[in-house]
Amino acid sequence: MHRVFGAILGLFCFTSRDKTAAFHEFKSLPDHWQSDSAVVFKIEDLDTLARYNAFISLRNDNSYAFSNLFLITDMQFPNGKTITDTLEYEMARPDGTWLGSGFGDLKESKLWYKENIQFNETGTYTFSIKQAMRRNGDVDPIADLEGIRDVGLRIEKTKEQLNGSE
Repeated sequence: MHRVFGAILGLFCFTSRDKTAAFHEFKSLPDHWQSDSAVVFKIEDLDTLARYNAFISLRNDNSYAFSNLFLITDMQFPNGKTITDTLEYEMARPDGTWLGSGFGDLKESKLWYKENIQFNETGTYTFSIKQAMRRNGDVDPIADLEGIRDVGLRIEKTKEQLNGSE
């Protein structure tokens, strides 16, 4: 049932017109997000003069057992330079209510990743996202993280770019 709803939601998002997104793609995960498994997105043909905001999109369900999420991201430029970030996102309120939008047990969160960035090199940019969750006191990551159903990357032109001013 969760997969059917996610597929319908994904199809709706894919087919609807979105003028702000220069790139928006989701990738579905199997039953678990393995700690050594990166979700990878490749993007080409971005306007080298424009400025963008980047977001990580997540869909989680009620089997996600944590109120936060740690991610390790890599942004690789066409010339090979890589920027690595360790990010923490709040996924639930203190009372346990999920953040994000949606109804039922599937919630979608749009999380800030990079703000006001410029892709000033032509070629392919590669984005890699890995989960880095650990239980308190453990050194090793959780090998199979449950509850994250889909991981997405969204690149939007800044509002200034959309309005035609800079």
